[in-house]
Amino acid sequence: MTIDRRKLILGGAAGLMLPDLRAAFAQSPAQIGTFPGGVGADSVFIGLNMPLTGVFSGDGSDLKLGYELAIAQINAGGEIAAAWGLKGKGVLGRQIRHKIADTEGKPNVAVQAATQFIQRDKAIMFQGSVSSAEAIALEELASRDKVLYMVGIAGSNDVTGKNCQRYGFRSQQNAYMAAKALAPVVAKALGKKLKAAFLVPDYTYGQTVYESFSKFSKEQGWTQVLKETVPLGTADYSSALLNIANSGADVFVNICFGSDAVASTKQAEQFGVLSSMKLVVPNLSSFQDKEVGPELMQGVYGSCDFWWTLQDRFPLAKTFVEAFLARNAYRPRWGAHIAYMQTYLWALSVERAGGFNPVDIIKVMEGSKAQPYETTIGRVYFRAEDHQMVRPIPILRGKAPSAMKGPEDFYEVVDLVDGETVMNPPDLFGCKLGPYS
Repeated sequence: MTIDRRKLILGGAAGLMLPDLRAAFAQSPAQIGTFPGGVGADSVFIGLNMPLTGVFSGDGSDLKLGYELAIAQINAGGEIAAAWGLKGKGVLGRQIRHKIADTEGKPNVAVQAATQFIQRDKAIMFQGSVSSAEAIALEELASRDKVLYMVGIAGSNDVTGKNCQRYGFRSQQNAYMAAKALAPVVAKALGKKLKAAFLVPDYTYGQTVYESFSKFSKEQGWTQVLKETVPLGTADYSSALLNIANSGADVFVNICFGSDAVASTKQAEQFGVLSSMKLVVPNLSSFQDKEVGPELMQGVYGSCDFWWTLQDRFPLAKTFVEAFLARNAYRPRWGAHIAYMQTYLWALSVERAGGFNPVDIIKVMEGSKAQPYETTIGRVYFRAEDHQMVRPIPILRGKAPSAMKGPEDFYEVVDLVDGETVMNPPDLFGCKLGPYS
């Protein structure tokens, strides 16, 4: 029998699956988590968790709009859903129902909301986060209750490292991947023998981003002269920034995220840091450019999940950007992209599995290296050993105001790094996925 590989990749041949997956599916439990009780005759429910208030509210609001767009498109069917490889309206003929919870960026609030989705609404899947601490707590809940969880925004190595879980999957690059992709680009652009000062938010994201970027920048010849650690949600950075200003550094590496990134960057300008040092941001926040302004962001290097000009490279990115712009009156940032892409990948995986049994869906995702997904950023797959997506990583540089072609043209994509080249060894961060049931 000849298998059409393109149909297999795009999910158009859901009935054709690899023999080892057929055998694995036969061993899946008939009842687990909210399955099959959460599968209605004509609909299924998914819960959406994101911070709509607090430090990460900007990224969370963008995430929310990405989820809503993907759900609307999948429910409606049509050309865009078909281009992703889905058949008909909804997922396996069922409409997606959803509710939204504001997590405030707090792990305990996120867990309470997701627990309600599972117990009250029989959620067949839940997704979202804009904090690695949130994501880790939600992963643990997912594996305890045996309900699939798609991580939202979360950059810590721990999410698919020591805190990895069988029921959690991440589509964003981890800190190691982002740092390994970014460091050679900035070293080539800014210089090999430079002194760096770091501003580090004191939680799992900040510490693992610091560890990774300091490692790979050191390999490029950079020397660390200062590390300033600050609490999440800091309002006044004056003490840390005064030390950075007097450190003699050539480069200011700002690891803060969300509104913390905005506040610390603006205050860095007031202390003269940005006039004497180059700014590098290992993970750019969704609206950091707009809120800080192109005058301060010009020449800044950083990585991200997605930038809207990738629409010129990938057809699915073009339809995403156009649909998002028409619906929301601005071009999507990378929070919206994560939400949009992972919702489609979940739907595709359900159709490949031929049902909503979470164990079957997990095994489809774990087997996606053999059956990769075509997406808004090209071909991707989830690594079976730790559930980290292997995917290209955009490296951005802030444009000067005079070079911007429009009010949202903040960055140029200076590189799109192949994910295969920057992956950490699967066992480097202590991942042990745990059982399926």
